[in-house]
Amino acid sequence: MPEALWISFAFVLGLLVKGVGLPPLVGYLTAGFLLSGLSATTGITIESTDVLGHIAHVGVLLLLFTVGLKLKLRSIISPEVIGGSLLHFAITCLVLTPALHLLMTLDWTTALMLSIALSFSSTVLAAKVLESKRELRAFHGRVAIGILVMQDLLALAVMSLAAGQTPSQWALIVFGLPLLRPILFRLLDASGHDELLVLLGLLLALVLGGYGFESVGLSSELGALVFGAMLANHPRSQELSKSLWSVKEVFLVGFFLQIGIGGLPDTQALIFAVAAGLLLPFKGMLFFFLLLTFRLRARSGFLSALALTNYSEFGLIVASIALPQWLVPLALSVALSFLVSAPLNRIAHSLYERLAKRLGRFESDKHHPDEQPISLGNTRVLIMGMGRTGTAAYDWLKESEPRLMGLDSDPAKARKHQHEGRNVVFADAEDASFWNGLHMPSVRSVILALGDIEGKLIAARSLRKMGFRGYIVAHTMFEDEARQIREAGANDAYLTMNETGVALASHIRNIGPDSPATAPRQVD
Repeated sequence: MPEALWISFAFVLGLLVKGVGLPPLVGYLTAGFLLSGLSATTGITIESTDVLGHIAHVGVLLLLFTVGLKLKLRSIISPEVIGGSLLHFAITCLVLTPALHLLMTLDWTTALMLSIALSFSSTVLAAKVLESKRELRAFHGRVAIGILVMQDLLALAVMSLAAGQTPSQWALIVFGLPLLRPILFRLLDASGHDELLVLLGLLLALVLGGYGFESVGLSSELGALVFGAMLANHPRSQELSKSLWSVKEVFLVGFFLQIGIGGLPDTQALIFAVAAGLLLPFKGMLFFFLLLTFRLRARSGFLSALALTNYSEFGLIVASIALPQWLVPLALSVALSFLVSAPLNRIAHSLYERLAKRLGRFESDKHHPDEQPISLGNTRVLIMGMGRTGTAAYDWLKESEPRLMGLDSDPAKARKHQHEGRNVVFADAEDASFWNGLHMPSVRSVILALGDIEGKLIAARSLRKMGFRGYIVAHTMFEDEARQIREAGANDAYLTMNETGVALASHIRNIGPDSPATAPRQVD
């Protein structure tokens, strides 16, 4: 039974690859190649079936739908995102297309499509790396994700043109889809938090988006993206995205397996993959210098560029439509780029510290508005991290402490707090340049309410390093993390759940032994 072999090989190889710190999809590609090799050497028939093809297509549609759920205009309407992505795309195509045409004697169309496929960076890898480091909302994380969204849109446009589909007259209906948004919002509200939410996502991505657009002569991939984007501004869009995450990942296994089962790589494919791997440093450097031209600091430009220094699974999706004969070489290139990119991104911050002096020379004298130095003026109490915990601390303190300020690395969240009357500004506490430009002459106490342990450790160490002798307090979920925070320089670190219990108990007043609140209920 082919399905049993697919699942077994994918799981074993995915687990082995994950064990060495690489994305499991590298294992899925390897599993496909091993299955193809097993078929060639043993005579066992192992080939891509219609079932695997359908699974792969569903995975692609779900991937595009979840990308659409993150497609908020404010995340991509900025000079560094639009300019950086379009300039990188144009320069890559202008340089690589003639190079591939001359060196590999390819026709111009094939050379151009390969250049386009190699210009994209991996949404899956970058998002996972940034999420694991809690940097999706940091400035460099938002720049990287914005560029990736722009690349996804470019990839979708290329796919639609390459497919050569002629829309029917009914395709004009899609211009009226925004009118459905209130209905879709109500459906999302009514779906709850369990299996109906997942089913709604599948309905929109596969049926209305995929099959619906296909039936009027449009790309099913475009339909999935459009329906995702229509829900992007709903408060529960991220919950829907998370609920579909595992389903999408399972179906995408089929896509990567299908590529590997398609055939073993030959010498030409291996040479192409190695050559593409050697181009990775140039891809990263191009991103770095382009972002610096938009006044980003060297640190932000470096971290964003490093997250984008890889090749994209979207390149494989484009190739599956426009260049099916090049799928295997491109798949090897993607896998090799992940082997390089994933370990480097894990040590990105320490790597920048070693290169800071050299890279800092390329900074512009004028910095991006989101990266300007901050002066705290006469602030006495500073709260770093304005999520639920930081907001609760702010609201409790504001009656007794008027000289209060909050910092958050998400500018949208900072603006929301400002509209609600809180004194909150944008700042990334994990950015070394933030600490270098920070002026806090009157601060006496700091509350560390950042979301991850690394941010709290960096903040505590940086505060003490800059000579701050006031009181530093933090919260955490685990005792070992509390110990690390104290060792980093905090005066104290409280366990969140313990403090929650104390807060709950504090709401109970004057309960005595004869109180009605403690008396047993009478049963008639």
